[in-house]
Amino acid sequence: MTERKSHWDNVYASKQPEEVSWTQDIPQTSLDFINSFNLPKTANIIDIGGGDSKLVDYLLDQGYQNVTVLDISGIALEKARKRLGERGDKVKWIVSDITEFSPSEKYDVWHDRATFHFLVSPEQIQSYLRIARESVNGHLIIGVFSKNGPEKCSGLVIRQYSEADLDLQLSNGFQKLRCITEDHTTPFNTIQNFLFCSFKRLLTS
Repeated sequence: MTERKSHWDNVYASKQPEEVSWTQDIPQTSLDFINSFNLPKTANIIDIGGGDSKLVDYLLDQGYQNVTVLDISGIALEKARKRLGERGDKVKWIVSDITEFSPSEKYDVWHDRATFHFLVSPEQIQSYLRIARESVNGHLIIGVFSKNGPEKCSGLVIRQYSEADLDLQLSNGFQKLRCITEDHTTPFNTIQNFLFCSFKRLLTS
């Protein structure tokens, strides 16, 4: 945990958004998935590994009232909070490694763009999935590098996924709704191929 936290704190302390590959001016795919669920503006939404992503800005713009951003790096969250100014007070900010997160509430939407693929050990993956099952009572969206995507990010080895791979990982507790692949153009004009899938929580006994 400490080593991972140090890595990401250093990244966010030393680099501006235009200097990291994952930056998006408009997180359109994420917004499209979230809006496809036709949820009320009171829906409880959490952005896993949100860092200083602008997704929270757009969710607030659309009127969503219960938005949480979780990241292992407090530095990343502070950058996002400062960017939002007074609007940042409307957001819940949680500094935590996702594999050690202890949710205190249930979420209608769990959104994760590019966190899950950093979990490479079976123990990390199972912790993530257990926490998601415990805290999601609606929908889950995961964006990961596809089999045509990079093998590393930010100097770290990641795990690539096919649609079948991701579906298998989530099959205990979640039903796949829809998957797409898309090319993300980084600030350096390189291409990263992502797989995005949405799932519905199966609330069975």
